[in-house]
Amino acid sequence: MNLREKAIKGVFWTGVQNWGSNLATTIVLLILARLLGVRTFGLVALASVFIAFLQIFQRQGLAQAVVQRADLKPGHLNAAFWISVASGIVLTVIGVAAADPVAFVLARWQPKPINVALLASVIQWLSLSFLIAALGNTPQAILRRNLAFKSLAMRSLASSLVGGIVGVAMALNGFGVWSLVGQRLTSALAGTITVWMVCRWWPGIAVSARHFRDLFSFGVYLMGNETVGFLNRRMPDLLIGVFLGTALLGYYTVGFRLLLIMRRLFTQSISGVALPTFSRLQHDYAQMGQALLTATSMTSLLAIPAFLGMAVLAPELVVGLIGEKWNQSVPIMQILAFIGIMQSVTFFNTPVLIACGKPSWALGLGLVNAVANVVILAIALPWGIVVVAAAFVIRGYAFAPLPLLAVRKLIGLSIRRYLRQLIAPVAGSLTMVVFVYAAKHVLTDSLNLHALLVVCVVVGVLVYTLAIHLIAPGRLRQAIEYVRLALPSGSSASK
Repeated sequence: MNLREKAIKGVFWTGVQNWGSNLATTIVLLILARLLGVRTFGLVALASVFIAFLQIFQRQGLAQAVVQRADLKPGHLNAAFWISVASGIVLTVIGVAAADPVAFVLARWQPKPINVALLASVIQWLSLSFLIAALGNTPQAILRRNLAFKSLAMRSLASSLVGGIVGVAMALNGFGVWSLVGQRLTSALAGTITVWMVCRWWPGIAVSARHFRDLFSFGVYLMGNETVGFLNRRMPDLLIGVFLGTALLGYYTVGFRLLLIMRRLFTQSISGVALPTFSRLQHDYAQMGQALLTATSMTSLLAIPAFLGMAVLAPELVVGLIGEKWNQSVPIMQILAFIGIMQSVTFFNTPVLIACGKPSWALGLGLVNAVANVVILAIALPWGIVVVAAAFVIRGYAFAPLPLLAVRKLIGLSIRRYLRQLIAPVAGSLTMVVFVYAAKHVLTDSLNLHALLVVCVVVGVLVYTLAIHLIAPGRLRQAIEYVRLALPSGSSASK
């Protein structure tokens, strides 16, 4: 197979991975949301802010450097593995040792008292994930570099299913907050065991300082980008949890998690393939630009109608799937749907910068984004979580043009061609929204909630498909062709 076919089949298997694992994660989230309380989710979300911050220093950009590097040597892999394991051990020790003071500081700012000892214990147990993940980072990077996405898909599905089963079983047996902790640790452990079962590589003992410097000189910028990415992703959680309390953080977390799951469905199926594919095209800007347009085109074709549909049906989705006690998550979901659209469509600009050897550009853009995020969220916080969500969206759209301009400067991408990819999905999605709203208005009194959801989804899919067929039939044919090529039996040779 040529690179194009490998990439398309990689998207298929990454799609299997993401849709399968996210479906499992969504089902588990819905079950746990019914079994556990709002403050339980808020407590784990608060602990996860600290864990996510430490994870930045574990990654160090070494895995991405392994995927991107053109002249990869065995010494690079040995260095990446053992440095990753060492950092995992150190961060586990730090997490366990710092749990008590961190929990005390976080609890001190809570508007309502929380169990400090419980929060500290959650942080300590979640710290074990550093060591578990460290053992699997390098073999996972090797599989990504080799475009072995079928193996990665099996690994992800196994970890999601095992973790979900353990989490639900613990919740049913009254373990409360530990159900969420057990789910995460079990999922991480299953993923690491599985990746070693499918990766035909074993690390050597020797670690070369030269090979480590080769990777770290590239990865340090990615680690910096991870840091600012953490601030952008987790700052709302931290500010809401500290100043508004774990209950409101619980509502925000569930609303955001559902949107995050959807975004992963529409970006990670391609994003997992994007960096290794772009890296192989790093000396051919014309083909890289075409690959970027294709990724953006296919993602926007699915993501824009899905997020707008979720915004329209958010009240029914929340009440029907997780219950009325989560009603305060509805406006959060509706607002964050618009950031989901923007993040999905623009997601692939950063991998282009990294693949072209410009991680410093990605870091600079991330710093600008992080500073703007902190400022606008601090201003919005006194007005409540709904205004915080709106501020998050406004900041996202204001920042969106900057990475696109950087990509244009680097590879000569036409902005007009880029934006043209969005016209048909936006027009078709707006048409779909009108019909779904009409269906809700007409059928609300005659159908139960779940039947109404099914009918509205069917109406939305049919109307959007027809609209795209009328507005841009070529896009629909292209999507069908990519699906045909992506199937295990599909290839140009079979034509």
